Amino acid sequence: MEKEASGNGCGEGEELQQAVSRWVKLNVGGQVYTTTVDTLLREPDSMLARMFLQDGNVIRPSERDEQGAYLIDRSPHYFEPILNYLRHGQFVCDAQISIKGVLEEARFFGICSLVAHLEELISQQEGPPNDFWPLTRMDVIKAIIQTSVLTELRFQGVNLSGADLRKLDFRNINFKYANMSRCNLSHTNLNYCCLERADLQYANLECAQLVSIRALCANMEGANLRGCNFEDPTGVRTNLEGVNLKGACLEGSNMAGVNLRVANLKNANMKNCNLRSAVLAGADLERCNLSGSDLQEANLRGANLKDAELTLMVTPLHMSQAIR
Repeated sequence: MEKEASGNGCGEGEELQQAVSRWVKLNVGGQVYTTTVDTLLREPDSMLARMFLQDGNVIRPSERDEQGAYLIDRSPHYFEPILNYLRHGQFVCDAQISIKGVLEEARFFGICSLVAHLEELISQQEGPPNDFWPLTRMDVIKAIIQTSVLTELRFQGVNLSGADLRKLDFRNINFKYANMSRCNLSHTNLNYCCLERADLQYANLECAQLVSIRALCANMEGANLRGCNFEDPTGVRTNLEGVNLKGACLEGSNMAGVNLRVANLKNANMKNCNLRSAVLAGADLERCNLSGSDLQEANLRGANLKDAELTLMVTPLHMSQAIR
């Protein structure tokens, strides 16, 4: 019985010693922190965890100070939020502590889950990078002034949404894939520009010069194109094939010879337009207002004219369609 009691006493003593040994001290930049090995092991691949792994340490623990605390030459200012994160899994940081500073320490210690969280947090606080902010009128004017007339100027894929670009000369500029939604481009010279797949939703292009532009599959839904000129006197067709002009206003525009093959012109206002020799084959003209327009020799083969407004046309529809 005595041996059994003695044995139980030794077992309890060993368990107590093991429990005590689970506590460790870390001297981080002169500041001593007391924590448990279990806390440090919660991020198994981190440097702190590998210092105290029992199955063969990957990293040998550093030297100790006179109190037996492991010396770590890092900033205690940023270490405390990291230790608290390991303790309860939540990132809590005082207002006076830089999150970027904590991020750099988290990278050093290899706390991957915290690194990902802090990167997302910083991204949300800073907002989108400057590359995604729309350019202003002044940014555009500076680019034009600083570019030689012998050099091709490109705004390909650039964000110009909402910019005031009235009365500027953009001849021959490449705007492919550019975001020009809600731009004010009234009275602007866009002759010979590439607007392929550009976003011009609800942009104002009233009275703009659009001679020989290339705007295949551009999105011009709801755009104001009243009084625009598309006709090239040399006979080169403006290419608007597959363009989305749903609900757009083109009233009074000169669109002679324009290629609008398979374009979406649903609910568009095309009153009093010059559409002589225009290609509208396969275009969707449902509920489109074509009253007063000139469609002489226009190609309307396969076009959808359901509920289209065709009154007061300069050329009767049955005489205007050219069969090709």
